[in-house]
Amino acid sequence: MERATCTETGSPVPGVDFNALRAEITMEQVLTLLGFQPSARSGAQWYGACPFHESASRRSRCFSVNVATGRYYCHGCHSHGNQLDLWAAASKLPLHQAAIELCQRLGREVPWIRRW
Repeated sequence: MERATCTETGSPVPGVDFNALRAEITMEQVLTLLGFQPSARSGAQWYGACPFHESASRRSRCFSVNVATGRYYCHGCHSHGNQLDLWAAASKLPLHQAAIELCQRLGREVPWIRRW
């Protein structure tokens, strides 16, 4: 497994505890950062235009997200995953960098993996 390195210094960067981050940051928080506006809702299931590609209609429902389970899927571009995957795809960053950026955007501490 390749370790992440700082782009400025080239030194190793500690790992991010992705499980802790998924538990702390909700899908709704990521959707809010992306400016997602659902065109329809059915309980925890929200539908709307995909934040990754142009939709023909503002009322598009090709993007489906369950805010309770934290999973999304686009029937147009087939992008799918959890809230961290969504942010990584939207920011066009590798998952490690996207997780750090997401914490910064939300004013959260990065849950670093600590080796004892």
